[in-house]
Amino acid sequence: MRVLAIDSAIGRCAVAALVDGTAVQEHQDATRGQPGVLAEMARRILAAIGIPVAGFDAVAVTIGPGSFTGIRGALALAHGLGLAGGIPVIGVTVGEALREALPLLGQRMLWTAVPSRTGRVFIEQDERVLSASLTDLPYPAGPIAVAGTAAHEVASRLAARGANVMLTDARFPSGSHIAEAAIRRLRGSMPPRRAEPLYVDAPEARLPSHPVPTLPAAE
Repeated sequence: MRVLAIDSAIGRCAVAALVDGTAVQEHQDATRGQPGVLAEMARRILAAIGIPVAGFDAVAVTIGPGSFTGIRGALALAHGLGLAGGIPVIGVTVGEALREALPLLGQRMLWTAVPSRTGRVFIEQDERVLSASLTDLPYPAGPIAVAGTAAHEVASRLAARGANVMLTDARFPSGSHIAEAAIRRLRGSMPPRRAEPLYVDAPEARLPSHPVPTLPAAE
């Protein structure tokens, strides 16, 4: 199976082509200009392997949790490539991709921790994603492993409260792991998921509480 994977959910841009089990991939730290960085990466990857977009079975893209701007940029490119190639676009969460990197957790539940607003984190637990304060983290019901870019702080705070927690070294989802998760979804071993942003917090922008004055019409 051939899957093109795209990610810029948590401060790093990554593109990978997984072709029959072999991955060609790039990644680059980027907190700004993700659409342009991703598009250039995709161009290089496709040129390197010599396969057009239409030659893939799907485009996989991370949908969150993470940065609003990064998620939207990756989704825009993924949907554009999917439309150009006539292939489906498959949504994958950051936690689903990191799970592919950690196959030997045993009975531990994987918590994926990603920075949110100041003093808060997104925590993905299987099918559930929540926003929590670092000073009021939920207490795990059993042994857990923690991954993601906020993993160290979350794991240390939970360990200080006596939780049975293992800190993993998985921080960013790789393009190949995103593609592998998408293949599972395509084959039906993971439930369907739409390729649209996974929003956890309400938008910070608010409509004004008082009427906005209108300009007089030009005569």
